Amino acid sequence: MAHPPPQKPATGRRTAELTESAPAAILGQTKREPASPSRSIVLITAQIGKTMTTISPAPFETAPGTTLFRTRGLTKVYDMGAVQVHALRGVDLELFAGELVVLLGPSGSGKSTLLNILGGLDTATDGAVTYRDQDLTRANDEALTEYRRFHVGFVFQFYNLIPSLTARENVAVVTEIAEKPMTPEAALALVDLSDRLDHFPAQLSGGQQQRVAIARAIAKNPAVLLCDEPTGALDSETGIVVLEALERVNREIGTTTVVITHNADIAGMADRVIRLSNGLIANVQRNEHKKAPQELHW
Repeated sequence: MAHPPPQKPATGRRTAELTESAPAAILGQTKREPASPSRSIVLITAQIGKTMTTISPAPFETAPGTTLFRTRGLTKVYDMGAVQVHALRGVDLELFAGELVVLLGPSGSGKSTLLNILGGLDTATDGAVTYRDQDLTRANDEALTEYRRFHVGFVFQFYNLIPSLTARENVAVVTEIAEKPMTPEAALALVDLSDRLDHFPAQLSGGQQQRVAIARAIAKNPAVLLCDEPTGALDSETGIVVLEALERVNREIGTTTVVITHNADIAGMADRVIRLSNGLIANVQRNEHKKAPQELHW
């Protein structure tokens, strides 16, 4: 099947029109809504009854080693009618700026639920979660939308690229609504795709598509990158290339990176490994000697 030839980068107008097709989480949205006006910092606002309480904003930059996330007694219960599923059973956790963390555990251990709560995609049933000392637990939908839009980048197992857009244009979908983005070209260069700027997703391999997804996530310069099984749909050789891209982002621009996986071999590249089991943290381990992604095998 023939593909259209590479095209020029999308204009702001074209990208804005096609933004409607992008997954809501990628754009930091929960529903269709206009982009917020530019601002130097994001105020997270909590709604208590009919009273809006503004939580003091933190500086946009966070020094390496500073506590970025803190959870205390975090629980999540899904009501399935006659059955209640306890996904998280009281998680106490701290994540620090600039580190690369692997959340490791089998299916059903609670790692995806924890990641979704940290990313503002889901809310806890009980307990507290703070981001830069700001209480996400009490933030309303509008505040969480701004939090996701300006502070968090997401990478999922499936790439969620828009088929009718080139790699450059897929990244531009996010940079059009970000406050202080890098250029799509710079983001794609970070993941070694400078030679694929004007290729469409169907013209890219699975690993290349995932690297476009990583470039899209980091192009808005988020403080944290949350990755849900980013190598789950890839073979080991291709997966290692994707992990190299994540490691480079963490090392070169200092983005706090959290990777959830059931693959224990990936744990070797992390600063810390947090193992989850049955909705609880079973173990926290610091790697004194991190492995390069190229040293991983599975």
